Amino acid sequence: MKTEKTSKNAAYTGLFAAVAASSCCIPPVIALIAGVGGSASALSWMEPFRPYLIGLAVIAIGYAWYAYLKPKKADDCCEVDAKPKWYQTKGFLIGITLFAAISISFPYYSHIFYPDNKKEIVIVNQSDIQTIKFNVQGMTCTGCEETIKHAVNELDGILDVIPSYENENTEVKFDKTKTSKAAIEKAINSTGYKVVKQK
Repeated sequence: MKTEKTSKNAAYTGLFAAVAASSCCIPPVIALIAGVGGSASALSWMEPFRPYLIGLAVIAIGYAWYAYLKPKKADDCCEVDAKPKWYQTKGFLIGITLFAAISISFPYYSHIFYPDNKKEIVIVNQSDIQTIKFNVQGMTCTGCEETIKHAVNELDGILDVIPSYENENTEVKFDKTKTSKAAIEKAINSTGYKVVKQK
């Protein structure tokens, strides 16, 4: 009985750690769906803990499987005939394991939740085209990049947006007769990520 409780607690710990590992990437998608852009970077501070949370999830779920699969002791044989509770079943552990894997890998497929809002732009005068690179703080994954890309593409005159969380910047190519540097900076800041001045 104690082993079953430990296995259940380990499974829940693993599930919590898996969700927490991607908590920096889930809010941007929820913010987009809810239309609340400013909260997109709310949990970006958790990104440095991601490797540790993934490790905790793997260890906890691994232990839950170990506790479930290990041979029962001779004195536990009387309890075998009793119908197991839902959290003691193989289906429960499979469900927890799959959900944890989906949560951990969320940053790698989160871009599918962002609709393509890039507009067709007719260039009248090539000299009106400008490219500016903004230094942006707070991006931690491709989900963050997609949030910024989506926000900037809402503006008129945007030709291309290339955010990079690794380089902590966003390069924007735009028609200066239709939008401005200030408007682009405001769009980026509206997501919760911040444009910082170059030093």
